[in-house]
Amino acid sequence: MSGLRGARHCPGSGEASDLKSPPDARLREPLTEARFQQLFGGTDPEWQPQPQGELGWSRWCGLWRRWARACSWPGAWRLLRARLPPLRWLPRYRWRAWLLGDAVAGVTVGIVHVPQGMAFALLTSVPPVFGLYTSFFPIFIYTLLGTGRHLSTGTFAVLSLMTGSAVERLVPEPLAGNLSGIEREQLDAQRVGAAAAIAFASGALMLGMFALQLGVLSTFLSEPVVKALTSGAALHVLVSQLPSLLGLPLPRQIGYFALFKTLAAVLTALPQSSPAELTISALSLALLVPVKELNVRFRDRLPTPIPGEIVMVLLASVLCFTSSLDTRYNVQIVGLLPGGFPEPLFPNLAEMPRILADSLPMALVTFAVSASLASIYADKYSYTIDSNQELLAHGVSNLISSLFSCFPNSATLATTSLLVDAGGNTQLAGLFSCVVVLSVLLWLGPFFYYLPKAVLACINISSMRQMFFQMQELPQLWRISRMDFVVWMVTWVAVVTLSVDLGLAVGVIFSMMMVVCRTQRAQCLALGLAEGTELYRPLRDSHKLLQVPGLCILSYPAPLYFGTRGQFRRTLEEHLGLRECGKRTPKTDGPSDADAAGAREVVQLASRCRDAGIHLLLAQCPAPVLETLTQAGLLDQVTPEQLFVSVQDAAAHVLSRPVRRQGGGTGVQWAVRPWPEQGVGREQKRKQMRGVTSSVPHVSLPSLLQELTDPKTCTVWV
Repeated sequence: MSGLRGARHCPGSGEASDLKSPPDARLREPLTEARFQQLFGGTDPEWQPQPQGELGWSRWCGLWRRWARACSWPGAWRLLRARLPPLRWLPRYRWRAWLLGDAVAGVTVGIVHVPQGMAFALLTSVPPVFGLYTSFFPIFIYTLLGTGRHLSTGTFAVLSLMTGSAVERLVPEPLAGNLSGIEREQLDAQRVGAAAAIAFASGALMLGMFALQLGVLSTFLSEPVVKALTSGAALHVLVSQLPSLLGLPLPRQIGYFALFKTLAAVLTALPQSSPAELTISALSLALLVPVKELNVRFRDRLPTPIPGEIVMVLLASVLCFTSSLDTRYNVQIVGLLPGGFPEPLFPNLAEMPRILADSLPMALVTFAVSASLASIYADKYSYTIDSNQELLAHGVSNLISSLFSCFPNSATLATTSLLVDAGGNTQLAGLFSCVVVLSVLLWLGPFFYYLPKAVLACINISSMRQMFFQMQELPQLWRISRMDFVVWMVTWVAVVTLSVDLGLAVGVIFSMMMVVCRTQRAQCLALGLAEGTELYRPLRDSHKLLQVPGLCILSYPAPLYFGTRGQFRRTLEEHLGLRECGKRTPKTDGPSDADAAGAREVVQLASRCRDAGIHLLLAQCPAPVLETLTQAGLLDQVTPEQLFVSVQDAAAHVLSRPVRRQGGGTGVQWAVRPWPEQGVGREQKRKQMRGVTSSVPHVSLPSLLQELTDPKTCTVWV
């Protein structure tokens, strides 16, 4: 657009020019989309108009060919290899280089899984042994189905906290209290069944998402939302463990503002705390926290991380046994861990409607955390993650493990980091972890009889270290993106003040609102030519860019859908001088959805430009976008010769058009009135535009329509 401040103009006809042309700039003709398909395309593009019968028949033929390939033996083998990843990575396994690292890392993580699984079972409000079951079955299943080579699955504090809140609400403890041994066993059995039913429903939801190929949903749980969720949940875990640290027999608070209710109850009952359990908690934290710091600071020097949890478990068990703390000071201990595996039980399907509202956020958290962790290490070690296969792996893991009384599980931050630091290379490390947990279930369970529950509470708190330290990233996040910072803070405050599941919903909704706000704030950019090149860049970025008189190149870098079509219309009317032309093209018929709304807006723009004598060219349109525009009636307003493969081709076509000279004849020149300058009134701008002769049409060249998030949602680059 000529006339912008600080911008230079290319000389008009008859003027000398020292403009440097890029090498090989005119060695080929400008390519339209149709010409490009003729030269390089194999078949007719989908956006070209076809008879409805032929279009439907071609699609049916394509589907039939895909089904036929899938039903053949090679197709069945490809499907089997895709669904069982060990068939791909196990034949290429480097036994000499990787086996020792996987064995050491697997055993190290397995040792941590034992006390951590029992500790997280307390968060879930079930007996500790069920945490061991949840540390065995999911790991084994993910080893067979998962694509994350460095991912460690099992019990996760955030999920355990969410499950415990749901279990306490579904199976509340009687108000009378002082339950007998039989009543306590019945209550525990009901709570185990409720936790297993939630795991079953979460797994079924993830399998449904896999069947619909909804792995892309992980993108809606942005990194600020996930980090704020885990950081806020870590504070919930810390507060919920205070009664166990102090030896206070307080009921668990659930619902909104549970964190503040728990703090109030703890402060009220603080004089009744047990000195023995308080001493055990202080000594345990005094050992666990420094060991965590040593493992982080000297991770490069240590051959394997120090297993502080298992050391603390052994020391506390020996101390409690030798000093009879359970009988002399009434210290709460783990008790007998039953050996072997539980009998498989199918969950009560009648309870499913009650738990679906709790299972959905847990399924989303499971997938979001697992996909995020897997992607981080996949990028670090240069391999790929199949998000839909991850849905299958975690869905089957939760579904099958629930039959063995396991509660919801996912990838875990602490054990995944530990696995990588210990030298793990592939999913085979998970099998070594399973061996360690299996040995405890079969033979070593009695050694944990005298383990104080206060130690498990300390393990829960120390495992939150990484989640608490995520708040250190806030200053950097503020410098990088203020919007992401606001999303982080809103999600964190909602999680802390309300609840984890409701905070997740608030974070997701607020994050999507920020995305919409970003699209609403997009500005239309005028592009100019960089001298000596074929590159077009926004004129506001540099005053050295050139503008061709009579040629307007606009860029609208925002998605075009029903929410932005009004802003798109107003912006283009302002730049093209169409606001006062007085003509409105009636809406074309078509489906009334967001994609159709954006496509119809482009069709209306083309019609109004044609009526105003403005020659509209479209450039750089992806095939799916062209198909959507064609179905909305674009080719009724423009011809295929107005669709170009790039901005450079469209501009070259415009500048090489033969126009009629004033004295007769034709020639290749561009002598038109410059584009109306900024600051000119609307009426004067309209007169200037109408003053352009019809023999030399005014040109608007949108470089448009690149889709971003939705394959059918157009992002208009004008």
